[in-house]
Amino acid sequence: MSGCEEAFRTGRTLAEHSEQLSTIRDQQRTALGNIGSLADAIGAPGDRSVIQRLDTIERVLFALARAQGIDPESID
Repeated sequence: MSGCEEAFRTGRTLAEHSEQLSTIRDQQRTALGNIGSLADAIGAPGDRSVIQRLDTIERVLFALARAQGIDPESID
């Protein structure tokens, strides 16, 4: 393989990884926005205890992780 071909393949691979990272960042921004919306929707302070609200948020986060193919139980 010539140096030019190798440079082209490396450049293409880097571009593909860059696109993937951009997609992941977009998904994270969307998820964080959704989490904020969910936290607001869970209820006003005093409605439910902080523990109950956090438990609800945890369940939602686990569901989001599973929807993305991540097993939240395996994350340390």
